[in-house]
Amino acid sequence: MRFPLTVAAAALAAAPAFANVPCGGSFSSFIANLKQEARANGHSAATVDRFFATAQQDPKVIRADRSQGIFQMSFIDFSRRVISQNRIDNGKRNAQKYDAIFDAVERNYGVSRGVLLAFWALETDYGQVQGDFNTLNSLLTLSHDCRRPSLFQPQIHAALKLYERGDFDPAMTKGAWAGEIGMVQMLPEDILVNGVDGDGDGKVSLKTSPADALMSGGKMLRGLGWRPNEPWLQEVVVPSNLNWAETGLTSSKSVDQWTKLGVKPRAGALGPGNLNASILLPMGRKGPAFMTYPNFQVYFEWNKSFVYVTTAAYFATRLEGAPVFNAGNPDPALSDAQMKNLQQKLTARGHDVGNIDGILGALTRAAVQKEQIRLGLPADAWPTAELLQKL
Repeated sequence: MRFPLTVAAAALAAAPAFANVPCGGSFSSFIANLKQEARANGHSAATVDRFFATAQQDPKVIRADRSQGIFQMSFIDFSRRVISQNRIDNGKRNAQKYDAIFDAVERNYGVSRGVLLAFWALETDYGQVQGDFNTLNSLLTLSHDCRRPSLFQPQIHAALKLYERGDFDPAMTKGAWAGEIGMVQMLPEDILVNGVDGDGDGKVSLKTSPADALMSGGKMLRGLGWRPNEPWLQEVVVPSNLNWAETGLTSSKSVDQWTKLGVKPRAGALGPGNLNASILLPMGRKGPAFMTYPNFQVYFEWNKSFVYVTTAAYFATRLEGAPVFNAGNPDPALSDAQMKNLQQKLTARGHDVGNIDGILGALTRAAVQKEQIRLGLPADAWPTAELLQKL
């Protein structure tokens, strides 16, 4: 099952990119402009013609891009939907089956096996569902669309590079609708920068080789800023008198400071006392509570969805033995219409919440917390009907 909001892991150093071709208009003219720029960037006319020979616009890609309502779900609902016992059992089996590979990832990049297992599971069900969209057509369609052309146009250049070295087939390479390829779903640019031949066969085969996919994923996370052999997220128990305004991803203290305030691990031990950490309450003070460490921020470089990131990070801890989170008894989530109404009211008060999309993302949560402080409500960043009414 694929949940794409993935962004490119790293820019290609000193490499030309398709970022200047105007989006929209005639698709055939758009392709002609791309071909002209490719030739100007040093690619031969024959290579460019072959690369774009099967190019087509895919309306299914646009429909998929506009239909991501699953991210409107709350953390509890989303995590319960995607973290099944079957995925946990398969994760444990894969951890044993590829134990040597995970050891190599941990040794080379310092990324814990649970982290990659969770991505592997959520992105493609451990490689079973990698997507059947033509990758080039997906990238071309999203580059022509004017919503996020600057994200996808560079990926066309990267795909052309992969084609020139024999690692990309414009007609046959398939993956997710947003252009990601392989078991852990990497964009062409990520593959160029972080692709690793993990099995030693001389090729980087992210669709068929678990060793290549996992080693490449580990290298990408390390390049995004992953701090070797450090924790990323941990369930905690917080005191009822905690200053809720100090919770959230924009506020941090050392682990020792949180401990002095009464924060305790629900299982195991907290990270090193001098490590910076934040308290994350994905559904407010009455719901689950987590301590996030610096590595948690790296998740947002992989995926921009708050609910996906929190679920992936929590799932990684489950795969390494953490218990099921304590759901608590949070206040009911707002409906889609209520959330959009809330976002409109927050925008009217001068807050930047991004799109009015009904999704409780990081920007909306930050705005909610500021308004809770202003109105004298518990500032736990969880929007309630009471807050909506007061606004």
